[in-house]
Amino acid sequence: MSKNLVIVESPAKATTIEKYLGKDFIVKSSYGHVRDLAKSGLSINIENNFEPTYAVDDDKKSRVAELKKLANKAEMVWLATDEDREGEAISWHLNEVLNLKPEKTKRITFNEITKPAILQAIEKPRSIDIDLVNAQQARRILDRIVGFELSPVLWKKIKPSLSAGRVQSVAVRLVVEREREIENFKSEGYFRVVAKMLFDDGKTADAILKNNLKNESEATDLLNSISGNKFKANNITVKPSSRKPAAPFTTSTLQQEASRKFGFGVSQTMRVAQKLYEGGFITYMRTDSVNLSQTAMQASAAEINKEYGDKYHQPRSFTSKSKGAQEAHEAIRPTNFAQQAVPGELQEKKLYALIRNRTLASQMSDAQLEKTTVTFVPEGNSSEFVAKGEVIKFDGFLRVYAEGTDDESEDDDGILPPFVEGENYAYESVTATEKFTHHPARYTEASLVKKLEELGIGRPSTYAPTITTIQAREYVSKDEKEGVERKYTVVDLTGNTVKKQDKTEITGREKNKFSPTDIGMVVNDFLTENFETVLNFNFTAQVEGKFDLIADGKLDWQNMLKEFYTPFHNRVEDTLENSERASGERILGTDPKTGHTILVRLGRFGPLAQIGTPEEVEKPRFASLLKTQSLNTIVLEEVLELFKLPRHLGEYEGEKVVVNQGRFGPYVQIAKKFHGLKDTEYEPISISLEQAIEVIIAAREKEAKSIIKTFAEDDTLIVKEGRYGPYIAQAKNNYKIPKDKDPASLTFEEIQEIIKAAPAKKTAKKGAAKTTAKKPATKKPAAKKAPAKKTTAKKK
Repeated sequence: MSKNLVIVESPAKATTIEKYLGKDFIVKSSYGHVRDLAKSGLSINIENNFEPTYAVDDDKKSRVAELKKLANKAEMVWLATDEDREGEAISWHLNEVLNLKPEKTKRITFNEITKPAILQAIEKPRSIDIDLVNAQQARRILDRIVGFELSPVLWKKIKPSLSAGRVQSVAVRLVVEREREIENFKSEGYFRVVAKMLFDDGKTADAILKNNLKNESEATDLLNSISGNKFKANNITVKPSSRKPAAPFTTSTLQQEASRKFGFGVSQTMRVAQKLYEGGFITYMRTDSVNLSQTAMQASAAEINKEYGDKYHQPRSFTSKSKGAQEAHEAIRPTNFAQQAVPGELQEKKLYALIRNRTLASQMSDAQLEKTTVTFVPEGNSSEFVAKGEVIKFDGFLRVYAEGTDDESEDDDGILPPFVEGENYAYESVTATEKFTHHPARYTEASLVKKLEELGIGRPSTYAPTITTIQAREYVSKDEKEGVERKYTVVDLTGNTVKKQDKTEITGREKNKFSPTDIGMVVNDFLTENFETVLNFNFTAQVEGKFDLIADGKLDWQNMLKEFYTPFHNRVEDTLENSERASGERILGTDPKTGHTILVRLGRFGPLAQIGTPEEVEKPRFASLLKTQSLNTIVLEEVLELFKLPRHLGEYEGEKVVVNQGRFGPYVQIAKKFHGLKDTEYEPISISLEQAIEVIIAAREKEAKSIIKTFAEDDTLIVKEGRYGPYIAQAKNNYKIPKDKDPASLTFEEIQEIIKAAPAKKTAKKGAAKTTAKKPATKKPAAKKAPAKKTTAKKK
């Protein structure tokens, strides 16, 4: 048996570290957190100083038993989880559940998984940092309290199964407020005029009118006034300038740049970065610091001098601008600058190259540029057209890396042909193009993270989970917008002839940008009205600041929770008692057939349209909104179309084919079979019989492919391939297949045994939401299961 047991979070990390340690070490993974707040009830004793009750996750019990056995046999246990608060908390939980003895337990951390870093960490162990643990505990407990108390309010006042969270709700608020800005934005037209100047050698350069024109009439008048005239070149300025490289990557900037350059989502970037870190190729990927160690600066200098020469090297130190940044940590960088590429999948190769190039560029010389600006004035006219050019005299860091941008500019500077000041030049053409002011851009995953970081909300470890959560809760969506056709006018001067053309373009096309869903907007409006403090950007940032103070040992975590809890809980009680239900209701008009009110609102199963109120009719009529429709933008005519459903399309194989909108979305029905349209391009109000038959055939083919095995003894019994793997289906019941069983080889008798051994289904207790919402302070649901060993971290 090895004398030393090293415990890390992930198997990949364990494999890499084990290569660097000798035969006296065995490295095992905890597979992340081994325990968390117990799932039953609040699991926080509010009255007893917010003492939490933790429980080992069911799927981690065998892992804990294995680690405990190994720890008991080892002479020394090394807790080597990540160096941030989450990693520190994992080490503390391991220490507690494994009952580790202080004299045979050491805590080590490292910023990179390399042999020198691992061996150096072994040489300089420390004890668990209780301040970091308490900062993580405070965050976890506060977030549990907010979710536990706010969610039942949403169930009662809006609809069941909703949830709220301290950071996720603020992120949704940002998306909703941006959508409202877009809805209220009034686009205005203007004309942008570009003169294409013609030089003696036949080359051309664009000169842009300094001031945009208001309308077509002004554009036409200008072009007529300069028709046939030459342009005089004057007011020439040639200025040297320089461009500095960006800082090395933080978590947020890596997510933004990977999104711009590769289209990676936030979670995707973190998954790939995690692989690179665990493989020993980059430093820790959850950081808000732009600092580089002296070792890193020396290594990058050596590589720059070797690859490009010493004139390209310029050492720099950077300071983080984000609130609460941990400067003691390092930026994300390669562990070995000499390694130009890494093995693995294409995504890993691309992200590694991005990180390496960005880090090298940060230590390279400024790019030296020469910017030229010249003003052209047409004869007999005072209008000024400006041409700009930029020449790179020394590429510096640009030889390695150019930062991406979210801005789309039409005025990128090129290289100007040679010209002489005071001389007159002819134009090839002068074109006035109608443009329109554009609403603020919707957030992408990366730009939303950037905004959260600017506001001081969340930390590197929380960005990706927050983005994942708000999508999983269906508060925001990334539906692709096709855009709409828009007319615009072009007035063109070529030679002495002015011509007008009407053209069309597609505007508003978007991909991978967040829009709030109807449920997201209703929940946001309710929370901002009733819990403005919790959703206040400054308040949320202040809470993050308090977590930082706890981590630094400057604030008691339990006092911080007390200060938050009392006013928050009182507000919950008041809202439950006194606030109105929220549904986002909009009255659109009256039904031309009955005269009854037509409205849209949020219902139990999603957004719906309604004809008739309870005051007008005994049984109002309802229709679900289509996935492309919104409570905020739908109009009366669209609602009337919805009430034409269900539609009888015709017959197929002697059975009626019907299309309708149900609680789970639109569907095609044939006989007693229902086939959803949610993942197709078809809408129930326009789908044809031929298209519906396509859907039916495709669904049947998919169903046939999913069947692994059937049984003559019982035609309701099927072994199927499902979304999460193979399973047993019998009538309306589904059963898990044990991992040691081959689904394709199961016999009828074996399946009967599996069904008999399956646990009985749990039934939800009525009124559970009401009881948990009221007084969590007096509930102690976890007292019976409290471990004998005290679990609250106290400062020693």
